[in-house]
Amino acid sequence: MSGRREAVPFTFVAEADRFRSNVTPPPRERLSGSEIVGRTLVGLTVVAGLVGSLLFGMPSMQSGAADGHRQQSEASDGR
Repeated sequence: MSGRREAVPFTFVAEADRFRSNVTPPPRERLSGSEIVGRTLVGLTVVAGLVGSLLFGMPSMQSGAADGHRQQSEASDGR
């Protein structure tokens, strides 16, 4: 056996941390105006849906103490 001992069993693992590529990625394409407007509208639609669900859901999440506990159905009107 040789007297040489490596700190890492495989040299490519140790060299992988130091490796830097000299190839630069291509530049990102700029978004067109219609794509920006479309993404903005989709975002606003999602936010409006969340706000609307909160507004419509808040009455059902409140306790019935302020409104009273009496509930009447059409069948119990006695007509």
